[in-house]
Amino acid sequence: MKGTSKRVRTFSALEAAELCGVVNQTAINWIRSGHLKAFSTPGGQYRIYEDDLVAFLKDRGMRIPPELEAESPAEIDRNLVLVVDDDRDLNQVLKRILERRLKNIGVIQAFDGFEAGKLVAERHPALIFLDYDLPGLDGASLCARIRGDASLGNPSVVSMTGLDTPDVRDKLISAGADAFFPKPLDFAELCAKAEELLAARDPERGADE
Repeated sequence: MKGTSKRVRTFSALEAAELCGVVNQTAINWIRSGHLKAFSTPGGQYRIYEDDLVAFLKDRGMRIPPELEAESPAEIDRNLVLVVDDDRDLNQVLKRILERRLKNIGVIQAFDGFEAGKLVAERHPALIFLDYDLPGLDGASLCARIRGDASLGNPSVVSMTGLDTPDVRDKLISAGADAFFPKPLDFAELCAKAEELLAARDPERGADE
């Protein structure tokens, strides 16, 4: 993992409340109930990391204030891949294959769209294998959200689906997918595409092959 010089910002409970458009006591209640992560200074004052405040707002579908949206995109983890598929057997098989065939790659898993969105925001994977037919939030909608949020670092997205129709393909490509694979998956081609997309983000990776 390469280091990052991103400045760490913290906010007081009052500052967080003003950003959220609520009174100070409401922010304190969020903190005390464990909904909003915070730490205490030696003087007993609450402080909230910017990333925790943004995650709190996103989890609850609240508006992200311009002061937070204006920050630089998060640095993606160029050695991390996320597999999103509610078929647990296929999800596990794909995880094992990627770990075996790709060098120095970690693989994390999600089984629905909401869980995937949370992991993308928290872990910033460089590459996402995204099933289309997901419970809760379908793959095209999630892909569009990822593409619309610059703070996520613009990861590569490979869509997968058993619904191989022109309409579905168009919907996924329009949502911003970098590639499309019909099911049953061709794992050799899928791994080759993964290596291509990862190497495009990290020239040193391609040079090591």
